[in-house]
Amino acid sequence: MAEEKNPGETPDLDQRDINNPRDREALKRAADDFLKSRKAEAQAEIAEDEGAEDPVAALQSENGELKDQLLRLAAEMENLRKRTARDVHDAKTYSVANFARDMLAVSDNLRRALDAIPADAVEKGDAGLKALAEGVEMTERAMLSTLERHGVKKIEPEGQKFDPHFHQAMFEIPNTEVPNNTVLQVVQAGFVIGDRVLRPALVGVSRGGPKQPAAEAAAEPGPANPQAEGDA
Repeated sequence: MAEEKNPGETPDLDQRDINNPRDREALKRAADDFLKSRKAEAQAEIAEDEGAEDPVAALQSENGELKDQLLRLAAEMENLRKRTARDVHDAKTYSVANFARDMLAVSDNLRRALDAIPADAVEKGDAGLKALAEGVEMTERAMLSTLERHGVKKIEPEGQKFDPHFHQAMFEIPNTEVPNNTVLQVVQAGFVIGDRVLRPALVGVSRGGPKQPAAEAAAEPGPANPQAEGDA
């Protein structure tokens, strides 16, 4: 690139005489300036190329982000599927819990009616009273059978060790012949639905007997499972 010269400056490079020391020095400086200029331009081009985004790297990065989003979405959908399946199972299993709990009161009244009938009156052959007792008993059995078909099962704790998850201790019975905290009397039957307590059994437990082995020791009597009074 030729530079404009002011009047009185040295002549152009092509007019220089290489044999002239002054011209030779001027040519050398001009060559150095040219090389420096070209080097600076080359460095600028390299920096510009490095600053430009590699299209392959950009596509790989975008692909990685999309893959990560897809995996997250798949995990969320799997969790949603499991939650939905669990909710459907719970709805099928426990949807009748409130109704079943109300029907237990009817079953209790049927049992009270049977207990109120004098045993000797039935044994003496009173046909009407005997037929009434049999009808009430059949009704009670049919109701319990219907509840069982819907997943409601009766707890039979008598003779078992006390379990605070299924039993509620109402009183203690002194008895030295059975292990401590053994259920000796059932005041009110308990029921479960699925793996939840619908109503704990109200029981009387033994006190004063030998302690059970540590591995089999029953829990101390305490409050009933909160699920017995709560939701299904």
